[in-house]
Amino acid sequence: MLTVFKAKKIITMDPNYPAATHVAVKDGKILSVGSAEDVQGWGDYTLDETFADKVIMPGMVEGHCHLMAGAIWQFTYVGYQDRIDPDGQFWPGVKTIEEVQERLKEADAKLAEGEPLVAWGFDPIFLEGPRMTKSELDLVSTSRPMAVIHSNFHLMTVNSASLKLANYVADMGIDGIALGADGSPSGELQEMAAMFPIMRRLNINLRELGRASKSLRSFGQVCMRAGVTSAADLINDLPDEDVAEMTEVTSGRDYPIRLHSMLNAMSQSTEETRERALELRDKSTDKLILGGVKIVTDGSIQGFTARIRWPGHYNGAPNGIWNVAPKQLHELVDCLNAAGVQMHIHTNGDEAIEVALEALEAAKVKNNRPDVRHVLQHCQMADRAHFRKMKRLGVLANLFSNHIYYFGDKHSTMTIGPDRARRMDACRSASDMGVPYTIHSDAPVTPMAPLFTAWCAVNRITESGNILGEYEKISVPEALYAITLGAAYTLQMDHLIGSIEIGKWADFAVLEDDPETVDPMNLKDIKIWGTVLGGEKHQIP
Repeated sequence: MLTVFKAKKIITMDPNYPAATHVAVKDGKILSVGSAEDVQGWGDYTLDETFADKVIMPGMVEGHCHLMAGAIWQFTYVGYQDRIDPDGQFWPGVKTIEEVQERLKEADAKLAEGEPLVAWGFDPIFLEGPRMTKSELDLVSTSRPMAVIHSNFHLMTVNSASLKLANYVADMGIDGIALGADGSPSGELQEMAAMFPIMRRLNINLRELGRASKSLRSFGQVCMRAGVTSAADLINDLPDEDVAEMTEVTSGRDYPIRLHSMLNAMSQSTEETRERALELRDKSTDKLILGGVKIVTDGSIQGFTARIRWPGHYNGAPNGIWNVAPKQLHELVDCLNAAGVQMHIHTNGDEAIEVALEALEAAKVKNNRPDVRHVLQHCQMADRAHFRKMKRLGVLANLFSNHIYYFGDKHSTMTIGPDRARRMDACRSASDMGVPYTIHSDAPVTPMAPLFTAWCAVNRITESGNILGEYEKISVPEALYAITLGAAYTLQMDHLIGSIEIGKWADFAVLEDDPETVDPMNLKDIKIWGTVLGGEKHQIP
């Protein structure tokens, strides 16, 4: 069956025909795009005028997010910014520790005896006064185990009951267990080595949040509401039973996205990671794409666990934590590169970027693999020398543009200072040096909304209204490219998604206004009707 969709305008991302009014779809793929006359030569068709007054663009591609973006809302939200959950409920941000405590008390009153209280989204960097410790949480409950996960998911703060469960009762010499003035654990835990014993005892399994059928479907709805048709789940253990469940759910005609899931390279040996990645590649379908891996080097800039070069943190905080030691990183990168396994490497701080590039350079000297595109994820503190090296090595960047709005003010005044903050998430520098890049949300760290992410890269406005790095702004067309074909390129899928061209999957985002003509300041406010995936329409309820 041949269907022709008519629109007020179709943004194609194809320079040969950048704007059209009709697109013909057959067998879930694009058969023709252009005018009514251009598409009618393919024979009889059904004309679908649902989008006659709307704008179609390529389905947006979220290049870095996590399956838990839907299911994380089963926990209590205690973030600073206002958020809306997948069901449309509005959650006002909490602005003080006292407000955090009040929301936790409300949650505590609803729980059964012995059930742990888990909250998420907390970010002490925005709150006045000392950082929250076990003492403040003990005022909510001294008996119920409690864990408050920070918005970056690299830290958590727990109460005394949780510390006791994990036997964190004194200075144990474990990296990441913050200590109070009395030398005992303060309740703040940094990075997975310190957090995992608590998570295990409180049954907090963040990756489990994306495993169940209900969670997968909730994630699909989060994406569809944002105009996203392809989303990269940037770390997953991917055991066989999960892959089977993901395959079944994503294969349904009603499932609205193509899911790209990356294997966790940190939970098994280097050789096991390599073999599992290659095995998973062969299990891919049109709607579940496997075979890449995720490596986490350092932590969070705003959590002060990122690895920072001299002169270090602006407020004098000690340097961050390696989740994988540089020597181990070299071995892992060398093995995976030689096998042709694509790597997505988490690098927030500039020291982490430097070490990752050194590892990639050494691996490429031994085994040059031009067929594989490795990506530095977040890559927030890359300077122009880093981008020059990335260009030379053929390494791509996925820049965390949402940080400019959500954390830019704090980065300038607290974490890294104004000089380095001005060049954070440097899309213009990446472009200057010829480095292919995309931009992302890291949902649920920040909300999934590619048009908002594009708005951040175009305007570089912080939450307080300051412009952070005028030079690093990009144009609206460049930003739209970054969230479509640019993201597809980082996923090695640009031959199938990212533009509206003959032979590609018929994946579209349907908008109520034209992002190419609205005021750039209004880019984030364009309403989304829904999406089309493989020719199937998915409308936001």
